Amino acid sequence: MTDHFDAVIIGGGHHATIIAPYLARAGLSVAVFEARSHLGGGAQSMPGPAAGVTQNPCAHWTRFYGHPAYKDFGLGELGLSYVFPEGNEAMVFDDGSVFIGYSAARVVDDTGRAEPWDEGVARTEANIRAFSRRDADTYLRVHEAYSAHIKSAFGRQRFTPPPPWGTPDALEALIDVPGSLIEPVHQFMTMRQLAYDMFESDELRTLFMRAGVTSTGCYPDDVPGLQGFIHNLALVLSLEPAAIAIGGTGAITSALVRAGKMRGVQYITGARVDEIVQEGGKATGIRLADGSFIGADIVVSDLGLPQTVLQLMRNGEVAERIRHRLRNIVYDRGQLVWANVVTHEAPDYAGTTGVAEAGAQPRLYWGPKDPDWFATRYQAHIFSEGISPRMLMLSSTDSQWDTTRAPQGQHITGIEEFTAPIRFFDSDGWAHLEKEFDSRIRAQWPTYARNMTADNIAAIEWFLPPRVNSTHPDMVEGGYVEGAHLASQLGRFRPIPELAGYRTILPNLYNCSSNVHSGSGIGRGSSLNAWHQIAEDLGIDPHAEIRKPDPELVEVPAAR
Repeated sequence: MTDHFDAVIIGGGHHATIIAPYLARAGLSVAVFEARSHLGGGAQSMPGPAAGVTQNPCAHWTRFYGHPAYKDFGLGELGLSYVFPEGNEAMVFDDGSVFIGYSAARVVDDTGRAEPWDEGVARTEANIRAFSRRDADTYLRVHEAYSAHIKSAFGRQRFTPPPPWGTPDALEALIDVPGSLIEPVHQFMTMRQLAYDMFESDELRTLFMRAGVTSTGCYPDDVPGLQGFIHNLALVLSLEPAAIAIGGTGAITSALVRAGKMRGVQYITGARVDEIVQEGGKATGIRLADGSFIGADIVVSDLGLPQTVLQLMRNGEVAERIRHRLRNIVYDRGQLVWANVVTHEAPDYAGTTGVAEAGAQPRLYWGPKDPDWFATRYQAHIFSEGISPRMLMLSSTDSQWDTTRAPQGQHITGIEEFTAPIRFFDSDGWAHLEKEFDSRIRAQWPTYARNMTADNIAAIEWFLPPRVNSTHPDMVEGGYVEGAHLASQLGRFRPIPELAGYRTILPNLYNCSSNVHSGSGIGRGSSLNAWHQIAEDLGIDPHAEIRKPDPELVEVPAAR
């Protein structure tokens, strides 16, 4: 390792693995410094919870094939492959009924290109029309508007920096587009108001609000803004293809790191950055916990802005207003209970619902068909007791499509529910809650899939907020959102208005984390947008590739 690079990246999380090959593709020497032993942050897979099984301990429901990096670096040729089930979003209800949505588009080649799938649209429409003619008509109108206007605008909003106040972003501009169905009031509605405004059926109202917690971290009385509204609407109505990453979420990180290494990126694990060193109003490099100094012309932080500014820049000058606002970012949303369940048989929802296709969906919820209860009591139970007495679980039995994930004769199902922020309970309280989650899921799951009995379950591994935060410090309070996705903390306000871009308070210090626009999620645009900002500041073409000698053939000088 040299003692100076053109660019150093603090943290080896998912966005670091995206931005690193972009920096190197432009001809910069790049090094990534990660405190832990592995790269990728939330985009990882690991053995367990039984022998021969691969589980996702964090991010699970990913569509990275749609991220520009997938095509830019040919990640399909570097080991990242997907399977695309026809079924997409589904919910099995406590009265034995079921809603199944089918993908409105299907991926047709290894670049991630998708084309409309009329059969999927027709099947989803028919399934909705069975319980609500009005909602079926709404689905068709939303699908038309999404195809004509919303999809392209959502992509532009995700992968461009937020404009200043007064200039509409790509989603806000839809308000003035005839036929977009996006109205001014949608910016300010709560998740509950959006669900009741869009749909009349208990089925879609319940699913929309529950899926909203997964998609945005927002509870029914939170305002998710246009970004959260549109993202959740597209998921609930299966407007984008469902996708399973073969080998688990960690395959995304493996492919991105290969792309970086091919371009000379150095990845240094077990190296915690202790300080961003400053001189003359600029960042001059980083100091590691062991005292080593690594010089750099550009410093990019993949840590949230509170870590970056309040901890790593502790010896520099930071305006009190910025310090104050960084300390007051809201994190009390999106606190997850993740678990991976190994079974001998896949959960059998068909036997409960009488619908043969039930269960063959990679995003399947189960829970009570009761939108009023969910709207008014779900969060109250979670925040007061840490657990909902009526669970509304999201699950995916990936091994139905990806046979590499579990040995023959076994299946692995990833499940997700929500709980309270870490500080609401002490260590004994969290230990008790883990046992309570285990007990309740075993009691309630057979209501929806009759074969989910004790003799079918071989193993369960739980990931509650204390464990999540211990391995992902930016997931403050154990919440995946890394800063709640409230409208006041999105876009030009994320995470605070003063630091809502990718530049920070030093001219050559950038942030690419999920703490900035466009927020949390494996396929989000934070790192790509940060790269475009860096390229603009350097006056270089962000799309050009400058070839360098193969690092395998170059002797690397020893560190001094």
